[in-house]
Amino acid sequence: MADRIAQCRTPFIVQSTANNTVRRLTGAADFTRDILQCPTRYILCDDLTRLCTALAYSRGARTLSCADLLHVPAERVWIEWCEAPWLSELAQYGFRPACERLRTAGRRGALVQSSPDGRRGSIRTFWAMGNSDVDVLASSMEAYFDLDTEDGAEPSTGDGQDRTTISVFDQALGKSDILRRCFRFRYESTWSDYYAQAALSAAERDAIARHALGTIAIDIPVILAFFLLLATRPSLPRRPLMLERLNRARSKSGKAPLLDQIEVFSPLLPAFQPSMGSSLGITRRAPRLHHVRGHLVRRGSQIFWRVPHLRGNARSGAIHTRTVTWTIDPSKRGLGAGQTG
Repeated sequence: MADRIAQCRTPFIVQSTANNTVRRLTGAADFTRDILQCPTRYILCDDLTRLCTALAYSRGARTLSCADLLHVPAERVWIEWCEAPWLSELAQYGFRPACERLRTAGRRGALVQSSPDGRRGSIRTFWAMGNSDVDVLASSMEAYFDLDTEDGAEPSTGDGQDRTTISVFDQALGKSDILRRCFRFRYESTWSDYYAQAALSAAERDAIARHALGTIAIDIPVILAFFLLLATRPSLPRRPLMLERLNRARSKSGKAPLLDQIEVFSPLLPAFQPSMGSSLGITRRAPRLHHVRGHLVRRGSQIFWRVPHLRGNARSGAIHTRTVTWTIDPSKRGLGAGQTG
């Protein structure tokens, strides 16, 4: 999808049904230069997409406070993934997309721009459903973050612009809620002006804001999980895409060359197999096959992930381990040495 945005030339134009005035709003075409100049572009494989989503939304994982372990690996980073595995994994944790959405799932992406230390910055999300320029869309809202925000304080925008902001939080998580403490959401300036001048009722403004939040807020925990895995030792398996030969052929046919990108893979086995039932001859009825959510526990600079798995069917095979240990590399987060056991 990065290539489609880099080659997008169609501006996002809207026309008022009230007075027929025409206005240009910020869309995918306005990020062509940002994508072209982005030095680091990641493509997540499907298994890694599922893993990051599970880390983000498993009940045990959501109670983890890990802002001090996180940082953006470059001042400008592009991340993209397929929607189908992302939507499928979200369904495991209570998010129920429409069947039509699953059938037409395309690709999603995020442009992250940060400070040199990777602790403050902004995020804009994108998605593509079809094959034309008008099918590549950018979120009308942007997220800005400061991972060093103290509890009770407000994260700094870094640009001094005074626009209404929205906080997203889960009351049950309290101080461990990274979104609540470190992130704020707001309309991009052209969209903010557009909605400010529209004659909307309070109910209409609320409905539009909730829809706009849905295009970006749900991605943030997944992106943070990916950054957390990047900070582990020895990080994630990755493979640069070799595009030289393909780009030579594209150049000969007058097409724009494809961008350099890095494919990133999951460090786990590709599938979570059902666990083995008892073999001790116990006659009591075996439990029904059911899904066990993943659980994430942090001890110093180590993170223990008990992977999601199926339990209850004795003839469905066995998993070799349900616990994966990751150690955060202090050199990747700019902190002093911690526990490395």
